[in-house]
Amino acid sequence: MWSETTDRWLEFAIAVGYMGSTMNRLVAYLREHVFVDFQGDLTLEKVRELLAGDDSRDAKVLLARLTRDAGTNDMMVALADCLLEVVQRALSDDVLKEQLRAYNEA
Repeated sequence: MWSETTDRWLEFAIAVGYMGSTMNRLVAYLREHVFVDFQGDLTLEKVRELLAGDDSRDAKVLLARLTRDAGTNDMMVALADCLLEVVQRALSDDVLKEQLRAYNEA
């Protein structure tokens, strides 16, 4: 069980650099193990609804591909895989540490 004294000690230890390297290891672990997922069920019908009225080449090609693939599952997996690297790069040490601090203070 964490106490206020423990929290103060951790804040002090981090401030003086005592735990800096271990915090960096935690941050690196979190970044390496983040994953991207999409909530909800994006069906081919929903994509058609969302793209209704879009006569662009991109929309037509995407709908043709999703029809050929018999759904959106492959697209969703590919997007998540591609976005993972972008998300990992965007999660700087400072961003992750700030979120950990916000978690501690909540």
